Amino acid sequence: MPDQTYLMENDEEILRLKLKTDEKTVRQQATWAGIKEGMRVADIGCGAGITTSFLHRLTGDRGEAVGIDMSRERIEYAKNNYGAPKIKFVQRDITQPLSDLGLFDFIWVRFFLEYHRTKSFDIVKSLTHILKPGGIICLIDLDYNCLNHFGLSDRLKQSMLGIMSLLEKHADFDPYAGIKLYSFLYDLNYMDIEVSLAPHHLIYGELNQVDAFNWIKKIEIAGKNSGYKFEEYKGGYEEFFEEFKNFFSDPRRFTYTPIISCRGIKRSGCST
Repeated sequence: MPDQTYLMENDEEILRLKLKTDEKTVRQQATWAGIKEGMRVADIGCGAGITTSFLHRLTGDRGEAVGIDMSRERIEYAKNNYGAPKIKFVQRDITQPLSDLGLFDFIWVRFFLEYHRTKSFDIVKSLTHILKPGGIICLIDLDYNCLNHFGLSDRLKQSMLGIMSLLEKHADFDPYAGIKLYSFLYDLNYMDIEVSLAPHHLIYGELNQVDAFNWIKKIEIAGKNSGYKFEEYKGGYEEFFEEFKNFFSDPRRFTYTPIISCRGIKRSGCST
C-alpha cells in the first residue's frame, strides 16, 4: 500500500471514529494531563472532530480548540458538525511543521502516532515548537495493539502476527507505539513527566455492538490492506475473516489492550 495512505481508510471510518470516542474517557484523560479553562488546545489527528469538541468543553468559553487532520473529508465533516467560533478545523500534513498555526497551551496526540512508526519521534519534536513554554503535551497510544487475545487457533494467531508485521514494514503502523511515549518526552527534555497505564480494550463475555463494529472493521480493513497472503487458509482472506468473526463473537474470548498515557511540561527557554 502507498506510504501516505491512512491504514484505516474506508467509507465507514467517520462512523467508527465517532462510535469509539467516549466523552467521559476523554474528559478523564485530559483532566489527568492538566487541561484547564482558558487554554488554547491543539487536537492532533482530530478525525471527525468529536474529540476536539470534548476538549473545548473543558477549556470553557475563554478557551479555543483547533482540530488538525490530514483527511479533507474528515475535516469537512468536522467543520460542518462541530465547527464553532472557538472551535476551528484545519487540514494539514501533520508530519510537516505547523508553526503558522501559532502557539498552544495544550497539545493532545491520541491514537495518532501509531500510524507513523518511523516518524513518531520527529512529529512530537515538531509539535514541541508550537507548544508554549510551560505548556502541556499529552501523548496517548496503545501497546501490543490488536494482538492480545486468548482462544485464537494457531493459524489465526499466525495470521494476526503476519498482518501486523507487514503493516509495520509497509504501512508504517506501530502496534507497540504506547511503550515509546515516555522516551520521546524524556529525550526532548520535558519536565514533570507523568505516565498512566490502564486497559483500553477489556472484552469478555457477550460482545456489545460498538466493540463488534470497531474490531470487525479494524480486522477487515487492516487485513485487506496489509498484503498478507493468508496461506494458512485454503479460502484465503475470506476464510480468515470468517474465522476471526466467529472467534470474536464467542463469549469465551478474552481480549485486552493496554493504553499508555504520557504527559510532560515544556521547559521555559526550551529551543527543541
